[in-house]
Amino acid sequence: MKTSYRLTYTILFIVLLGFAVKSNAQVTHNSELGAGLGTFNYTGDLSRNYNFRFSQPALTVFYRYNISSVISFRAGLTMGFLGAKDKKQPLDAFSQRRDASFKIFLSELSGVFEYHFLNWRDGKYPIRFTPYLFAGLGIFSFSGKAEKTAEYSNVQLSIPFGGGFKYIITPYYYIGIEYGIRKTFFDYLDNLSDGPHSNKNYQYGNGFDKDSYYFLGVTITRTFYQIPCPKSPYKRATR
Repeated sequence: MKTSYRLTYTILFIVLLGFAVKSNAQVTHNSELGAGLGTFNYTGDLSRNYNFRFSQPALTVFYRYNISSVISFRAGLTMGFLGAKDKKQPLDAFSQRRDASFKIFLSELSGVFEYHFLNWRDGKYPIRFTPYLFAGLGIFSFSGKAEKTAEYSNVQLSIPFGGGFKYIITPYYYIGIEYGIRKTFFDYLDNLSDGPHSNKNYQYGNGFDKDSYYFLGVTITRTFYQIPCPKSPYKRATR
């Protein structure tokens, strides 16, 4: 990865983490750290629909700040492999003859807001679980051995959104399962797109159908509770 890409990642991560830390200092709510294991998957010119046969290993680490009992902000780093093959499950006779394939390593930095449907951590109610939805903005970079068929940047934007389910194990730990879609504005994750119509051959894909990738995984989260220091009501404010 080039130095400029690394600098872009570093700046975005600092901004997201700074937002979370600033919010944490202003409001007396708890913060969380977590990690998860799962799979990346993909849809594009080699796979029109989500196909479990193309699942590749992935992992994620994240920081979460709870804005309220139902809304949270999460900054995360997710990385893993992404790939597919025409030979493994061709879409039609054309893709079988094309016999294209790709395998890349993808890293993503994202900031998303989560909405929890239940007030699941309120001590007054015996609810230990909740479904949730999330959406936000991400930036991803990828590297692989495939020869480029066009000029493009390996750093691109994405819109992550999806949902999941969380369950409290203890007051400090809970587990979750999450399915997330990453909508991109990019058509070269699989190194295939549309080409000149005067020279059409089997190597081209559909330039109007942008690629997407997905994360499906299980996470575990550690909660850090904050106990605010009491203030003396007799202490006068100084000017």
